[in-house]
Amino acid sequence: MKNQHSNHLIQLTLATFFISTSGALGKYIDMPTSVIIWWRCILGGLFLFTFCSYKKINLKIYSKKDLLPIIISAILMGGHWITYFYALKLSNVALGMLSLFAYPILTALLEPFFIKVKFDPIYIVLGVMVLLGIYILAPEFNLESSYVQGVLFGLLSALFYALRNIISKKLTNIYNGTSIMLYQVMILSIVLMPTLFYLDTSGIKTQFPFVIMLALITTAIGHTMLVNSLKHFSVSTASIINSTQPIFGIIIAFFFLNEIPTLNTFLGGSLILATVIIESVRSRNK
Repeated sequence: MKNQHSNHLIQLTLATFFISTSGALGKYIDMPTSVIIWWRCILGGLFLFTFCSYKKINLKIYSKKDLLPIIISAILMGGHWITYFYALKLSNVALGMLSLFAYPILTALLEPFFIKVKFDPIYIVLGVMVLLGIYILAPEFNLESSYVQGVLFGLLSALFYALRNIISKKLTNIYNGTSIMLYQVMILSIVLMPTLFYLDTSGIKTQFPFVIMLALITTAIGHTMLVNSLKHFSVSTASIINSTQPIFGIIIAFFFLNEIPTLNTFLGGSLILATVIIESVRSRNK
């Protein structure tokens, strides 16, 4: 049983690493945000559909009452991605990713309202530790600079992400995680399609390899693994463990974008990592 738990934990950590590539890619890809997200959805959808066909995953929606939560979760995911990319472009990978990580606290506070789970006060303590880590990590910025806008977009993205994960958690009791992700990107590609008619899409010619990486590694593989992991962990537990994402993202940004981390980055990152270790031990012993 403990070996099985370790395997689920490894899968969740890998999912976190793959999703963390979104920071550097989101900052680097030079196209309008909604155009990037549309390409991410359409290509991610193709990869996911191919995988579902190969694995013979049933894509049937069993009940009409499931349509609304699927559509809402897709729109929330779109809101999360778009506001997150604005946060990255207005600030930097470190600050954009770190401001997003208010979402474990938001998840822990919101989850009892949506799912029959008992509220555990320890999530407040762990959430405060994550916020303190973010506070240490975040560089000083002028209130009139774009950094403030970046943080606000990051916090809004955190709210969308928490709600999307909670609704997706309920859907995983009925549907395969890969099929849920496929439904979400398909719906989102339809919702965002009108933006292609009035925004500049010519950048795709030079940005295509990076958009493919975003669609395959971050979206199709990373997010599907994350949704699948919700079967084995509460959303709050998955959120806390997912808090290693900024650390991975900062390391990737260092190597590929030459964004150099400061001493505060290491101190704050260590505090976030400590919450992950605590929650990993707690969830293993349950």
